[in-house]
Amino acid sequence: MRSATNPVLIEELPKSVASPSRHARPAVRGKFIFTGESKLHVRGVTYGTFAPDAEGHQFPSREIVERDFALMSANGLNAVRTYTVPPRWLLDLAQQHDLFVMVGLPWEQHVTFLSDRGLVRSILERVRAGVRSCAGHPAVLCYSIGNEIPAPIVRWHGRRAVERFLEQVCLAAKSEDPEGLVTYVNYPSTEYLRLPFVDIFCFNVYLEAQPILEAYLARLQNLAGNRPLLMAEIGLDSQRHGAEKQARTLDWQIRTTSAAGCCGAFIFAWTDEWYRGGQAIEDWDFGLITRDREAKPALAAVRSAFADATVPAQEWPRISVIVCTYNGARTLRDCLRGLQQLEYSDCEVIIVDDGSRDDSAAIAREFGFRVISTENCGLSAARNTGLEAASGEIVAYIDDDAYPDPHWLNYLALTFRHSTCAAVGGPNIAPPDDGSIAECVVNAPGGPVHVLLSDTEAEHIPGCNMAFRKSSLQAIGGFDPQFRVAGDDVDVCWRILQRGWTIGFSPAAMVWHHRRNSVRTYWRQQQGYGKAEALLERKWPEKYNAVGHIKWHGHIYGKGLTRMLLRKQRIYHGTWGSAPFQTLHESTPSLLTVLPTMPEWYLVIIALAGLSALALLWPKLVFAIPFLVLAAGATIWQAVLSAAQASFSKKRGSHFPLYALTTSLHLLQPLARLWGRARHGLTALRRRGAGGLTFPYPRTATIWSEVWRSPEQGLQFLANTLRREGAVLVLGGEYDRWDLEARGGTLGAARLFMAVEEHGTGKQLFRFRSWPRFSLEGVIAIIVFTALSIGAAWEQYWFAYDILAFVTLLLVGRTLLECAGAMAAIQRAIAKGFKEDK
Repeated sequence: MRSATNPVLIEELPKSVASPSRHARPAVRGKFIFTGESKLHVRGVTYGTFAPDAEGHQFPSREIVERDFALMSANGLNAVRTYTVPPRWLLDLAQQHDLFVMVGLPWEQHVTFLSDRGLVRSILERVRAGVRSCAGHPAVLCYSIGNEIPAPIVRWHGRRAVERFLEQVCLAAKSEDPEGLVTYVNYPSTEYLRLPFVDIFCFNVYLEAQPILEAYLARLQNLAGNRPLLMAEIGLDSQRHGAEKQARTLDWQIRTTSAAGCCGAFIFAWTDEWYRGGQAIEDWDFGLITRDREAKPALAAVRSAFADATVPAQEWPRISVIVCTYNGARTLRDCLRGLQQLEYSDCEVIIVDDGSRDDSAAIAREFGFRVISTENCGLSAARNTGLEAASGEIVAYIDDDAYPDPHWLNYLALTFRHSTCAAVGGPNIAPPDDGSIAECVVNAPGGPVHVLLSDTEAEHIPGCNMAFRKSSLQAIGGFDPQFRVAGDDVDVCWRILQRGWTIGFSPAAMVWHHRRNSVRTYWRQQQGYGKAEALLERKWPEKYNAVGHIKWHGHIYGKGLTRMLLRKQRIYHGTWGSAPFQTLHESTPSLLTVLPTMPEWYLVIIALAGLSALALLWPKLVFAIPFLVLAAGATIWQAVLSAAQASFSKKRGSHFPLYALTTSLHLLQPLARLWGRARHGLTALRRRGAGGLTFPYPRTATIWSEVWRSPEQGLQFLANTLRREGAVLVLGGEYDRWDLEARGGTLGAARLFMAVEEHGTGKQLFRFRSWPRFSLEGVIAIIVFTALSIGAAWEQYWFAYDILAFVTLLLVGRTLLECAGAMAAIQRAIAKGFKEDK
């Protein structure tokens, strides 16, 4: 009886093969590839290139190909990658042996192809002809429209020119086989290429250290976004490293790519036989078999690794999946069907019905899951109810308008097992068949996105896909019940990070999440998010800037993000373009760039519109009209550019109405957020603090201490005292000549500087200097309105003067009021000394 880990030998293969198998064509669904309803984990190997035959085909004879394919299939492989267009008979043989083929479409990638228009036309025609010869064949996995365009060639033509050309090639391929999947195979030296039009994100990566490969795969997953990540080449040269090391390396490379959530991998290569540049290459041996078709130890290692890779053999922790629903009958059934199909060995499902008035509870009971019915107390309370009832060591939350990938829990559990994270999240992807409005909402701002501090650690994970160690969630007290609809996920993430714990991110732990399917429900959702922001700002004021926006430290990932104007992108090429890993960097956005993205920018537009209207009273105010046009134009242009990044289903007709609606949503979303924030107190003119006023001028004070404290301890005491009084603090940085800043509002603040005199025997004199700080924006506004008031009075336009003077006095008064409140808070903290310090 043959060992499961030994390769099937050529002599043992049958002389004939079974009749052709029937299977659906591959399709992309989120981060994975499916055939019909079955997930396809690509277990592939590259094939060729070989010396051309008399007809110019770079493949062996039909007999050799048939025996190679039979050997591949017998050893657990299910895909072959070719670098040239295969003849139809090769695709037939692949189908007979249940192999898919990644079809390479070769062209002159090593030369400056864009310099010759005739060559460009020739490339496009050859791509069409290559796809046409394979179109519709069920053995085709995908078409590769290119492979590793050399970095110097891309640098010569420029990134955007190459991206536009590859999009042309992709469209040419799609025109011949609309249902076929298309990819471009990139490599680290041109990592910066952005190709959102390809279906599968493919990379060739040769890294010989497992930790480095793990880190780079995490980076590639974030670059891939919502598309599958397929490793198009991994491998090791046995001629230089030895056959045994090749086998060991391939084993961990395959297992690492699978654990990283890749949809599969191709081993380079099937055989040591390799032909390139008009000659046989004999100084490299990357094959799983020799040139004489003898199996190497790597073949057994690959067979074993691929067999174990999809679901690694281990003891899985028990997971409690909690679904909280309130009137969610429309989508709940899809959610529960998805949970029934989870391929996880030890999990329970708990549905918490939060006082629904529809059929949610009845639908939940149809599936046999545990149902807990409560009065309507809000989302956070429902989440806590599920937490109390959970028996698993991990609790995973999914919304009632989402449904999971079958291996959702497997990838969450793997991340928990291989890290000390207190929480783990994953991507949420919109189903492709929710309708045109929902598809526009997907590409609009304000959706559930994740914020990553690194490629593997998160600052925030959305509530529709998040999991926690139960002990950690209980240790922070669960969810805050004040967040009834939204904001609970942000709050719980911040409390976890406040404890010094980490939040992990697994790009393969994906769920499908329905988006709003009407403009009205989208507007209401964004208003609700505005309310949640107001609640969060009251609880976490230091997480917000002076205007009232969250200061994320990480990078935001997701579709529908607003494109900032004038933001520069730079490519790290290395000296003379020599860097092996060439990355794209975006400059830090300036204030001028960020302003049009804020909801409050609409208030600026309204103010400019008011000044323009005052031109009827004082004609010289007509100068405000160009500024109004510029401000409104910047907003509209930004919406247009942001919507231009959208991607829509290729099955739809003209996309112009979709782009138009998406542009409208980019304009509508800030207004909805602004309305929701303003209704619940989060405005640019809000005040924070415990009250009290002190005239804002520079002051000094001292505290004598008989007990020695470090300067850091003294400042920490003052900071804690200010926080208890409700002050919003900013801590001085490494280059600042101040230590603490207390905000009184958007326009005014106060700063504190401390110095310590050492008097021996542990005695100290703490000296404090405090002074008001007027915001630059406020000062500019006051100067502008003062000048306008004087101008109106000078020309005796008294009604215009009254309005402008009133606004000036309002700004001055508000600024002084905010500075006075901040100064009072600092003086109270100093007056308390260190009496409460333990």
